Amino acid sequence: MMRVIGTGYGRTGTTSLKAALVRLGFGPCLSAGDVFRNPRLIRPLLGAVEGGPARWEEILAGYESMVCEPATPCWRQLVERYPEAKVVHTVRDPEQWISSVQRTLMKRRRHINTLYGQAAIRLSSALGTDFAPLIKLFQLTLEGQALKSVNERRPENAIKRFREHTDQIVEAVPADRLLIYDIRDEWGPLCEFLGVAVPAEPFPLKSTTVEFPTSRGFGREAASLFLSRTR
Repeated sequence: MMRVIGTGYGRTGTTSLKAALVRLGFGPCLSAGDVFRNPRLIRPLLGAVEGGPARWEEILAGYESMVCEPATPCWRQLVERYPEAKVVHTVRDPEQWISSVQRTLMKRRRHINTLYGQAAIRLSSALGTDFAPLIKLFQLTLEGQALKSVNERRPENAIKRFREHTDQIVEAVPADRLLIYDIRDEWGPLCEFLGVAVPAEPFPLKSTTVEFPTSRGFGREAASLFLSRTR
């Protein structure tokens, strides 16, 4: 059963939030990395993000929480479908967020937009393998839509989307279900909101580049999907 829905953009501390939720007993927690490790999620998630029938019980089977990509475009649907779930919306200074995006997520988009990247996507589409739908899925996420503005040298539009998303969350989610959360506040507000005790160990302040391509290619996680076909 889904107990916690994270609705913040990537690069707002969602990796730390995932680790914290698991430590507090709200795991397993679905995030972008799970899609690479479990390709069966790719096409059902893509269908849901594109507005098709969403088999959420099947997609989220075994998970008790979720953060960030790849399901954030469906946040309204998920908040309604799981009315007992708490909503944790991670926030960050918009200027710092766009700077982090440019250092990390933009690497993925730049590699995908190369001739090699586009050829790989076309070949995957022709072969019916998992790589092309994976790329499309991440291009349709909230982060992917914001990256388009950054790539077009209009970072102010990405920041506008970022701020509007928080406004929409606040408007749509009842206050008693919602925590607007800055991970710099660490355990206190999160544990109080979820009604659990504060752990003795330090808060897991983490960052990751697992989803991003390396300088040698698309990265092991994405490259492993190039020839795989999961239906």
